Amino acid sequence: MNDFSYLHTNCFEITVELSCDKFPHASELPAEWENNRESLLLFMEQVHRGIKGVVRDSDTEQGIPNAIISVDGINHDVRTGT
Repeated sequence: MNDFSYLHTNCFEITVELSCDKFPHASELPAEWENNRESLLLFMEQVHRGIKGVVRDSDTEQGIPNAIISVDGINHDVRTGT
């Protein structure tokens, strides 16, 4: 699903797997959180990096739906929402 979402929508999904144990016991969860807390929080802060904003018409200041945004060096265009 992650690959489909990235290639065919403006959505970038990730899956984070912390161990080989798919269903850890509840008693193990606090230790898993403490072992990975700082890394996960730093990762979530990365949402503020990159380019973001609104594509507007220079005359009307209205947003432009479905505008194609391209970045040199990245072979994946995105489109603005409505």
